[in-house]
Amino acid sequence: MDQGNLRQRLLLRGLGTTSLVADRLRYVSQEWVSSGKVDPNYAAVLVEDVLKALRGDSPELEQQAERQLERNRDDLLQDLGLARQREVDELRGRLDRLERLLRQRGGQGSGDGGFLGVSDEDLPPD
Repeated sequence: MDQGNLRQRLLLRGLGTTSLVADRLRYVSQEWVSSGKVDPNYAAVLVEDVLKALRGDSPELEQQAERQLERNRDDLLQDLGLARQREVDELRGRLDRLERLLRQRGGQGSGDGGFLGVSDEDLPPD
């Protein structure tokens, strides 16, 4: 299938869906207003906020969605038993400090230059 044609079809479907959602939201909000469930001013603000979000004009909503996505990602990683990047970075830092300590102490008190039988060749490269 032609990638350009596929992208065009997806874009058109997205636009159609957005238009349908906007029309339906306007209809439903008018129904709520006419039945007295919602204040007319609130309905107008609600419709405008949702339409802004659909157009991507709502940075607050995007930030909230990003935070939620990060939380979901962190939960998934935890459920899978995988480490987060922050945890990996912390472990790398601890390993670096331990390697330096081993090198410093390796020259002290041991005839073969190793510390507890560990030499620089046994340590991973920097």
